[in-house]
Amino acid sequence: MLSPSLEALIKIFTKFPTIGPKTASRFAFYILEASEEEVKNLIKAIENLRRKIKTCSLCHKTFEDGNEQLCPICQNPARNKKIICVVEKEIDLEAIEKTKSFKGFYFILGGLLPLMHKENQNAKLEKEAEFLCQRIKKEKIEEVILALNPTLEGQNTALWLKRKLEPLKIKISQIAKGVPLGGEIEYADEETLIEAIANRK
Repeated sequence: MLSPSLEALIKIFTKFPTIGPKTASRFAFYILEASEEEVKNLIKAIENLRRKIKTCSLCHKTFEDGNEQLCPICQNPARNKKIICVVEKEIDLEAIEKTKSFKGFYFILGGLLPLMHKENQNAKLEKEAEFLCQRIKKEKIEEVILALNPTLEGQNTALWLKRKLEPLKIKISQIAKGVPLGGEIEYADEETLIEAIANRK
């Protein structure tokens, strides 16, 4: 039987995305066998993450930049101010940004709607959708690109969001089906993402 301290750490690691009990156990034993300096560096990195990282008030991207309220992307005057690309999570934003093919702004939705979603069931996403609509009106956005994962939940969310945006009378496009059905944007290669954005419909 494992010690209570190890069990507690393993339980914490199993809460991480895609981490099962076996991988969580490996992480815990690695930390147990690591040097004191390695453990101190890990603790310091986590503390810095919580203390220094902020969330952009416009797109919800995390960043670390003094007293600013906007991330470097939202502050960049060279970006196309008329286009917003909506993604589920920040790692999707980073995957698209890495291609250097998209020059507009972003909006991180922060989740997807379940298939059995009922209107107003998900309060957080409803709030984010309303925030996005207000931003579109205020900034006079001309096009919104829906770059959500091509999963059933992603397609369901895209349809739901389209209904929210249609009254605004703007262009609503969706990335082309270059990313495999059921796949995720964060795992797509750069060439696939470039084509998916360029051939959006």
